[in-house]
Amino acid sequence: MKYTPEQIGELVRKTRKALGVTQENLALTSGTGLRFIIDLEKGKATCQLGKVLTVIHTLGIKLDFTPPAATKEG
Repeated sequence: MKYTPEQIGELVRKTRKALGVTQENLALTSGTGLRFIIDLEKGKATCQLGKVLTVIHTLGIKLDFTPPAATKEG
C-alpha cells in the first residue's frame, strides 16, 4: 500500500492522541522539535525521513516494507 504524507501524519496524530501523549511530550521523547511534530501531523511532504521513522518507532507504530517480487533475468 502506498501512503501519502497526509495519511502518515494522520496515523501519527491518531496514535499519539490514543496514547494520551501531547505533541510536546512526543517531541521530547523522540528527540525532535515541537515544530517538526506539528508539520508531520499536518502531512508536510518535506519532513526528514529519519525523524519521521524515529517518531513512528517512538509511538510503537510498525512498518512493513515489502520489496517487489524478484524478476528472472533472460
